[in-house]
Amino acid sequence: MAYVALRHSWHTNGSESRVYCLLRQATSHILARNRPPTQMMREEVMTSAAYWPLPTGEPEESGLCTRRLQRIHTVMEGFVSARTIAGGITAVARNGRLVHAACHGVMDAEQQIPMREDALFRIHSMTKPITTVAALMLYEECAFFLDDPLQQYLPAFADAQVATTREDGTEELVEPWRPITIHDVMTHTAGFTYDLVPKAPGRGWDLAAFVAQFARVPLIHQPGREWAYSASHDVLGHLVEVISEQPLDVFLRERIFAPLGMTDTDFHVPPEKQDRLAVVYELDEEDHIVPAAPGGRDYLHKPRFFSGGGGLVASTADYLRFCLMLLNGGAPDGQQLLSRKTVELMRQDHLPPGHPGIEPFKFGYGLGVSVLRSLGEKQGIGSVGEFGWGGAASTDMWIDPVENMVSLVMMQLRPPRRLGLTKKIKDAMYQALV
Repeated sequence: MAYVALRHSWHTNGSESRVYCLLRQATSHILARNRPPTQMMREEVMTSAAYWPLPTGEPEESGLCTRRLQRIHTVMEGFVSARTIAGGITAVARNGRLVHAACHGVMDAEQQIPMREDALFRIHSMTKPITTVAALMLYEECAFFLDDPLQQYLPAFADAQVATTREDGTEELVEPWRPITIHDVMTHTAGFTYDLVPKAPGRGWDLAAFVAQFARVPLIHQPGREWAYSASHDVLGHLVEVISEQPLDVFLRERIFAPLGMTDTDFHVPPEKQDRLAVVYELDEEDHIVPAAPGGRDYLHKPRFFSGGGGLVASTADYLRFCLMLLNGGAPDGQQLLSRKTVELMRQDHLPPGHPGIEPFKFGYGLGVSVLRSLGEKQGIGSVGEFGWGGAASTDMWIDPVENMVSLVMMQLRPPRRLGLTKKIKDAMYQALV
C-alpha cells in the first residue's frame, strides 16, 4: 500500500508554502494513481506553516512529546486502513504554537483525492458555539439579560404549552410554570427537542418562519427542569437576527468571521471552493465507509434557512481561529470580540450535579458548549474545565484553559461516535503532554 509521510516544521513565506502544497498534492496524486484502486491511501502530511493562524514550533518547546504525538498518526492511519474513515485533519495548538497539524487519508475515497489542508467540512453542531458567541456579543451590548423571557423578543413563544402524561397514560397540555428564558435556550433546558422539529414545505423556511412554526410545538418538559438536546440554537440564531436587525449569515460574517479571518466559513460553499468540500460517509454493516445517503441540503447553494444549530461549513484553520479566540479570553491578535469575563461565563457549568437529562453524557453544560467537570465521571484524560462540542459528521474540538491548548479533529462520517473515533483521537492528543 502506498504511503507518504512529509513533514514541514520550518517557517515559510507565502510563495514557499504554495510550492510545498503543490509538490505535496502532486506526490499524493502520483502515489494514488500507482496503486490498486481498491486500496485506501494512507498518509500523514504536516501542513504548510503559512496556512495556519499560529507559528509552528517544536512540540517539546510547548510541553509535548514528538514521539507521543506520532500516536495521533497511528490512530488515524488505523482508521483509514480499516476503511472506517476516508480521511481527516488533526490539529493541536499549545502555548501560542501550532505543534501538530496533519492531513490523513483522502477527502474522496471513490476518486482517491488526497486530503488537503484547506478541505471544507460540514461542522453541523459545531455551529452552536459560534451562534452562542454571536448572542453573547449582543448580551455584552446590554441588548438583553440571560434571565429575560424569550417571548419578550420572540412573541410566538408567549403561548408555549408543555406536554405531560396523566396517571392513566393519556397526554395533556398544561401551562409552563414560568416563561422560557434566554438562558434556557442557551443551555438546552427550555423544553425544546429535535424529535418534533416541523418540516418545511417547498423551498423551505427562513429562520423567522421556522421559529413561528417551532413555537407551536409543545415543550417536552417544564422550562429549566431538564437538559434535552434540541433546536434551541436555531431559535437563538433568530434571536440574534431580531435584536441585531440583520440576517444571521450577515451578522456572523461581519461580527465574527471577518474579524477572525475565517474566510472559508459560511452556510454554503461557493462554486470556486466546491472542489474542497470533503465527501461525507456512513458505515455499512461491516463498519466500512460508504457514501452517505443523500438527504437534506447539499451545502452547494445558499440556503434560506441559516441554521444557528448546525448549518455551517468550515475549514480546520478557520475553526482553530475561533477556538483560539475563546482560549485567549475573547481576544485574538489583540482584538476583543468578547470580554474575558463573558468567555468565563460561557465555559462555566450552568447545570447542577445530577441535573435530569445530562447525567448519561458525563459532562456539564455551559452556554453552547459541554464542560468537563470530573475526570473520574468521564473516565478519560483531559482537564477539569475543558470545554467544547462536536458535530454530527465527526468533527470535534476541545478547548483547555488549564493546559492552554486547543485540539481539533475534522472528519466526515455520520453518525459520530459510533466507534468511539473522536474519543480515541482526543486520548492520542492528550497523552502527548509531558
